Amino acid sequence: MGQEEWEACKLPIMSGWVTQGPQVEAFENLFAEIHNVKHAIAVSNCTTALHLSLLAIGIGPGDEVIVPAFTWISTANAVIYCGAKPVFVDIDLKTFNIDPDKIKKEINKNTKAIIPVHLFGLCANIDKIRSISSNIIIIEDAACAAGALYLNKPAGSLGEIGCFSFHPRKSITTGEGGMITTNNDEYADLIRKLRNHGASISEEQRHKGPKPYILPNFDLVGYNYRMTDIQGAIGFVQLKKLIHFIESRNMWAQYYSNSLNKIDWIITPEQITNYRHGWQSYVLLLNPSTSPITRNDFMELLQSKGIATRPGTHAVHMLNFYKSKFSIQENDFPNSKIADQQSVAIPLHNLMTKSDFDYIINTIKNITN
Repeated sequence: MGQEEWEACKLPIMSGWVTQGPQVEAFENLFAEIHNVKHAIAVSNCTTALHLSLLAIGIGPGDEVIVPAFTWISTANAVIYCGAKPVFVDIDLKTFNIDPDKIKKEINKNTKAIIPVHLFGLCANIDKIRSISSNIIIIEDAACAAGALYLNKPAGSLGEIGCFSFHPRKSITTGEGGMITTNNDEYADLIRKLRNHGASISEEQRHKGPKPYILPNFDLVGYNYRMTDIQGAIGFVQLKKLIHFIESRNMWAQYYSNSLNKIDWIITPEQITNYRHGWQSYVLLLNPSTSPITRNDFMELLQSKGIATRPGTHAVHMLNFYKSKFSIQENDFPNSKIADQQSVAIPLHNLMTKSDFDYIINTIKNITN
């Protein structure tokens, strides 16, 4: 973020309208246009986006929702919020995304939705997933994938509903925040009500309506999952920079791969023709059979050299709550376990310089030496 975002913050503050209002609406309209959907609905974060999306399609107790075993915990948590059961499926280690070939055996009469995650910004293979489950609703967890393309189609337009995150680690940020995309008018109408306490009209509609005022009715129990107009103003500015950010990240991701794929104990991220990777993160996989160092020691060594890293994300089935609640064994999803224990996200953001990337690359090369 920079001066443009700072100037944008002043607009809602000076106007006195700091909660959800015209800045959020402008952000939503531009997001819908860029992602080729009828509706974009801003919310407080991607976790609430997933929650509202599941509620909109009627997920509740007794239902099952298929999710990848390797993902951020919100994907599964949102299913739990609805009283439903997350059913885990292993990933393809080349892409870190859900393995379509392993979905079919998990489908039964209780399966109501699939949440493929476009992990780290690479879209899941939606066509293959759709061919296996043509009558099951797809909710894209596109938290990492704003601006990403799948066969020239934007993330968020591939399933019935898409969910995005604007956390600071993502390609664009509003500090916290999320967006829901859909082409379904009924889902959009219900989600807008649910994010605003279940109110029949929005605050903006109320203020623009007949004077002295009109009051909403409440036909259902909703939530306060709104985005502020300050966030909306920042998001609008950030969104206009999205493609530039992705192009820059892609250039440096290629730079990393061209240097690091020569190291035999490192597996660099998969890149697929006709996809545009969003590059939220650049995630390596260490080959434990050839690596001269364990994953955790690798991360500690880089940290000692001033290079911050993180594990890619979690194997959710190995986390205490899910392991105990559903009696899951760590080896039930072997690829997710490998990714959990051997993946490393190394720095990739738009303020880095060539000398930063060269320093990281050379530090990693020196481990082998």
